[in-house]
Amino acid sequence: MSRKSIRAYGMDGVVLLGGCDKTTPGQLMGAASVDLPTIVVSSGPMLNGKWKGRDLGSGTDVRKFAMDVKAGDMTLKDFMETESGMSRSKGVCMTMGTASTMSSLTEAMGLSLPMNGSLPAVDARRMALAHLTGKRIVEMVEEDLKLSDVLTKASFENAILANAALGGSTNAVVHLLALAGRVGIDLTMEDFEIGGEIPLLVNCMPSGKYLMEDFCYAGGVPVVLKELEQKLRPANTVMSKDISVYYDEAECYNRDVIYAYDTPLKPAAGLRVLRGNLAPNGAIVKPSAASDHLLEHEAEAYVFETIEELKANIDRDDLPVDENTILVLKHCGPKGYPGMPEVGDMPVPGQAGEKGRARYCACVRRADVGHGLWHRHSACLARSDGRGAIGVGSDRRPHPHICQHRCSGIADFRDRAGGAPGRMGCTRAALHPWLCQDVCRSCLAGGSGGGS
Repeated sequence: MSRKSIRAYGMDGVVLLGGCDKTTPGQLMGAASVDLPTIVVSSGPMLNGKWKGRDLGSGTDVRKFAMDVKAGDMTLKDFMETESGMSRSKGVCMTMGTASTMSSLTEAMGLSLPMNGSLPAVDARRMALAHLTGKRIVEMVEEDLKLSDVLTKASFENAILANAALGGSTNAVVHLLALAGRVGIDLTMEDFEIGGEIPLLVNCMPSGKYLMEDFCYAGGVPVVLKELEQKLRPANTVMSKDISVYYDEAECYNRDVIYAYDTPLKPAAGLRVLRGNLAPNGAIVKPSAASDHLLEHEAEAYVFETIEELKANIDRDDLPVDENTILVLKHCGPKGYPGMPEVGDMPVPGQAGEKGRARYCACVRRADVGHGLWHRHSACLARSDGRGAIGVGSDRRPHPHICQHRCSGIADFRDRAGGAPGRMGCTRAALHPWLCQDVCRSCLAGGSGGGS
């Protein structure tokens, strides 16, 4: 729609007004097809949520509270009260979810003016930023500075590095791959490995405790880029200058929100691309937001064939799961559902909620603000003919499996007799990790599916 609108109105240049998760990458893909002078102004995050003297993070806290209610740790009355304090202003989610990730990466790629990624939606300075953006797009038209002059391989690599330091969303993978594909840049899953050893610098939910409003007041994306100065690639920007102009004068005002590169919040916390026979074309894990004790975990896995089956059975009293069980959801990818919708936010099973926190492994796409440990965007393709890596079982009922997970691989599985690899959905199977010589060997770019 962005492409058709830009072409239909015969614009000389375009200002993209993006907001929630998919709007920013979707608009950029449309604009890339037209290749006019292009600049982005994001809507900005909401103000911090507030309830009983504490900050609330949209998405992250609502999911935690929902699990607390199920576990009996929070009353329904308190849960309903948090709703009124969760969204106090206009704007996108104020956690480092997909929306704030993509607006921050837009800034790191030089596609917007500095501070676009973090200024709150209701902050008067965002209105000033919009005014300055309007002036700049006129200059860009006069300079004939097109989107293709800014979107380069180097700018994508800078986005990957920034995403790691920000604790950004796993959805950035599918969006960046889709955008790169639209502009003809050879970006693959292998390229995301450059962020694997980048430390986590931003102490924002879901990887930390603060929110986007705090991130803004601490100095925002320019401070993060300054900390990454030795890692960033030279790259052009909408200011017709190198990305270094975005952070040359950056200063951090709160080191509890934005950590220094040499003393990070977490070391080597960037997204990891995992492979194994459960996901031969790869899966994504986000160590920065994962529960540490789950980075290496062995337990039985319980498989749901469809999202409908999960919804119908997740709260059954006789569901054979406990707080250690790994839940696997199939047939919700780009081909199976179809369309790869965000339906992978599996709730805690009723009886597991009474005992503790269930462990999850989701082979689907979902909002990236939750708890526990998730494998996302798993390119396992459980095909209807049963030939996929986690193919359909003969009776289509979920079966328990033994699963071992490590962050340096993803579970492989073989039948108990030690024969050839089986398919999830067959009877019981012993699973073992596919451990890589190098941590997290990448999958093929085409395996992630998605788009904007």
